[in-house]
Amino acid sequence: MLRILTCFLVLLCTSQPSVAQAQGGSSQPARAPQQGGTAPLSREQMWYAPTAEDWAKPCLISWQRNYEDAMRVAEETGKPILVCINMDGEIASEHYAGIRYRQPEIARLYEPYVTVIASVYRHNPRDYDDAGNRILCPRFGSVTCGEHIRIEPGLFNKFLDDTRVAPRHIMVENGTEEQYDVYYAFDTDSVFNTIKEGIDNRPPAQPTVDRGDQSLVQRVDSRDVLDRTAIEQAYVEGDRVLKRSLLLKAAEATSLTQVDLLRLALFDGDPELSQLAWKALIKTSSPEAIDLITEVLRFPLEEDEQGPLVDALERIGQVSPRAARLASVHRGLSGPALGIDQLAWTRALELPPAEGGLTAIHLLRERAEIVTARVLEGPDDAAQQLELALILYDLAVHPDLTPKLAGTIMGDARAAALQAKAKGATGWDVNSVIAATAKGRWRNRGGYEAAIDAVRDVPRDVHNLRARETLALFAEARQRAIFRALVRKTDWPTSWLADAHAAFELLAIHPLGTDQDVVEHHDYLKALEARGYANRSLDRSFERFPDSALLHDRLRARLLDEKELDSLVGLEATYEAMLRDQDPETLGENSNLHWYAGYASFIAAEFHRRAGSSSQAQAAYGRAIGHYEDSLTANPARSDSCDHYIALAHAGRARLHLEFRDYEEAVEQLLVCFEREPLAADNLDGLGITPVMTATTLQSRLEENSLDDLLARLSTALAALPPEVLEPPDFERVAPGTGEAGRRGLSPRGGGERRQRRGGR
Repeated sequence: MLRILTCFLVLLCTSQPSVAQAQGGSSQPARAPQQGGTAPLSREQMWYAPTAEDWAKPCLISWQRNYEDAMRVAEETGKPILVCINMDGEIASEHYAGIRYRQPEIARLYEPYVTVIASVYRHNPRDYDDAGNRILCPRFGSVTCGEHIRIEPGLFNKFLDDTRVAPRHIMVENGTEEQYDVYYAFDTDSVFNTIKEGIDNRPPAQPTVDRGDQSLVQRVDSRDVLDRTAIEQAYVEGDRVLKRSLLLKAAEATSLTQVDLLRLALFDGDPELSQLAWKALIKTSSPEAIDLITEVLRFPLEEDEQGPLVDALERIGQVSPRAARLASVHRGLSGPALGIDQLAWTRALELPPAEGGLTAIHLLRERAEIVTARVLEGPDDAAQQLELALILYDLAVHPDLTPKLAGTIMGDARAAALQAKAKGATGWDVNSVIAATAKGRWRNRGGYEAAIDAVRDVPRDVHNLRARETLALFAEARQRAIFRALVRKTDWPTSWLADAHAAFELLAIHPLGTDQDVVEHHDYLKALEARGYANRSLDRSFERFPDSALLHDRLRARLLDEKELDSLVGLEATYEAMLRDQDPETLGENSNLHWYAGYASFIAAEFHRRAGSSSQAQAAYGRAIGHYEDSLTANPARSDSCDHYIALAHAGRARLHLEFRDYEEAVEQLLVCFEREPLAADNLDGLGITPVMTATTLQSRLEENSLDDLLARLSTALAALPPEVLEPPDFERVAPGTGEAGRRGLSPRGGGERRQRRGGR
């Protein structure tokens, strides 16, 4: 259920003549080669990096929000679809995104197409603000980051031949028929000429729908991004009459398409408009409403509010497996656990543990010898077999036992428990030993059935390891059963999810529970898209595990996803509040809170960079460096990690100075980076850029501007780095078998044939 997306790129160097000046429209200095124009261009000159001024310009290409919209618009307008693939950090992709997509003459080449953009990288932490307004991607303009991320898997399956390469341009007719596929180009001409020829070599478009004379209300049916944007802007800026008209029109069809319009209305301060949107949402049968319903279900709702939304999911589930799954998830989480008495277990855990503590290992060995002798005398005695199994299990998990013996004794305990059950033993003790020994021997599946049987009873001592392991195995058994049913697309009892949820909540308060248990619970709920339940489980567990790296990782992701970056409850503000509220005694030696605060500021700086907020990024990098310096004082054991991120923060600052052409300060920051931690020089930051990549680009700029002194200082620092950090990342190395640059022909595939792809970049 959790998908990991990776991008691979092969970048070819070339000695083609310059095309940078020929394309024009950039604020870059001239890059024509010296000596009559015959000198080869470096990669940095061919695919010159955008400056801050370039990134500040708007992206001039209007991307459709999803591929279904693109196909509908292509059908109505008679235009072909142009699929564009982009990758952060890759030199040519940066050039297209930061320069070419922002030039009017290049945007005109794309106008005859219905365009979609795919990139698996997130540039804004959120897609919507607290008022429901769309937060557009700073890199691509007309789409949210979630939209250009979500579209990629479908395009990969349709067109990318199991190869993720960027940048890439694919012309598609009728939604499925590829006409050309351009990648691995030596220059921009290879791409732009192909884009132009693709239109020149096809008949003129014949529109089937003309919306030019339609009113805004009539255009509510349109899926074109321009119409969607106009409608949403009209709602935000319009009077109450217009807002109501737009909502009523959107609510007429059960195949709801204007979901973002409903989102605006739901968060509108006008109760009547919010109620209109609510009614449209709970009556819809459109799969496009699933995300918004799931978002609303994230908030704590009364039963009479949650019920209609889950009913809507069940109705949509008739045509959408995802909606059906979500309905089952919310039914399960809101219903009672049937396989375990959570209340009784909770009460038992709230009682103080039994006195006596840990039994000495020599006493356990003596008891094991005595009971073993009894078992040999009466092998059919189930009670004796069970007593032996219990003693052997306690011996196997004893901290003073030699680790080499633990596995053997654990196996003996399991054998004795199975014998006891075969002789008629029942109840918690025998089932819990069978379950716990299966887990102790890393053969969890062999203990699922026993764990399910065991937890029906509440043991006398719920605080020991055997109870904890049995609870964990019970939760895992229910998880696996649900997952198996989802994979096989079969129905499953919603009580299974209630059981797993209850078991994880018990583990969170069990004295031997760990932060790993909390994270497994949180991640499982999040994978099932039950974000509200996942958030609440995380909140409860922070009081117990305040220093857990696993929990801080989930907290950062949640704050980025749900809160404005610079708000009073945003990422950095949350950690600043933690530092203020922390007990000074616990904030002293060996505290990691300063480190977590530093990393929060580091992440915030990268998001500010993506959004083009350079001054905010510089300030956030400064705060990150300050927190890491404080962390070095509080916990010297983490000095390597602190130095690593301090170095990367200085490299991030250098990149910002480079984009603003402050070359002297860029060199200074890189020198600090290389001196602080040389081994960090080849580490990719969150934008896919290493300090060495920044230094290489900066060298090219210094050469162009004849800044010889700065160039000498930077080159000397680079030469002093360990050789291994100067190797280019994998995606910038030439891959074998890529062939010569060029392009695939302008003819569609025949009969699904897969052709050798050579294409341009």
